[in-house]
Amino acid sequence: MTDVDEIRKERPPQAELLSLAVHELRTPVTVVSGYLRMLARQQVGPLSERQQKLVEEAERSCGRLSSLVAELGELANLDAGPLPLPKQDVALGPLLEEAVARVDEGRDRGVQAALSATPGETVVSGDRARLSAALSSLLLAVLREQTSAGEVAVRLGVRESEGRRVAAVAIGRDLDPDHLFGASGGVLNEFRGGLGLALPIARRIIDQHGGRVWSLADGRLLGAVAVLLPLRENRS
Repeated sequence: MTDVDEIRKERPPQAELLSLAVHELRTPVTVVSGYLRMLARQQVGPLSERQQKLVEEAERSCGRLSSLVAELGELANLDAGPLPLPKQDVALGPLLEEAVARVDEGRDRGVQAALSATPGETVVSGDRARLSAALSSLLLAVLREQTSAGEVAVRLGVRESEGRRVAAVAIGRDLDPDHLFGASGGVLNEFRGGLGLALPIARRIIDQHGGRVWSLADGRLLGAVAVLLPLRENRS
């Protein structure tokens, strides 16, 4: 049996299917995107104003398809098994500050995020880029589902979980952290329209870092979100 056959044998069927889908979709999406760019820049002839608008809209939609293909690839990698994650020291305070500044969902509706952190070091070990993407996606999801203007709290602290100290992130409105983190049986509804594969990817990233994520649903809305991540072990 070849090395490729061995790898495929070890990969879960879902991961193998996703990898195949990514492989089959990537080339045609890239080709269509290239042709649309040529048309939008009028490299093959002038366009009318109406034609230009249609091509630009098609180019934006194709860009979204390209993003979805990339997300499928990331999901396939995460579903294939444990990733060789880097052992970077990741300070969650600055990471969350960046996410709050970067994610602008809801600002046009008077919705804003505000970060507060308890004193003390909250450093975890892992892949900073992936953790940033995961926490940003969770914040985006909560902000998107707000139905009225107001402040969404992003709180960072340290709690005890299963006999160890962990970094605790809470995202939501009118947060009651004790109630939120006490609801350990909660799950994350990761199938939310308009978010692509961001939430399934976020959950898997946090899982692979040894953490947990769940939400307290508010009717049909996502509700408050809780994240626990193991703190970096002290190094002598």
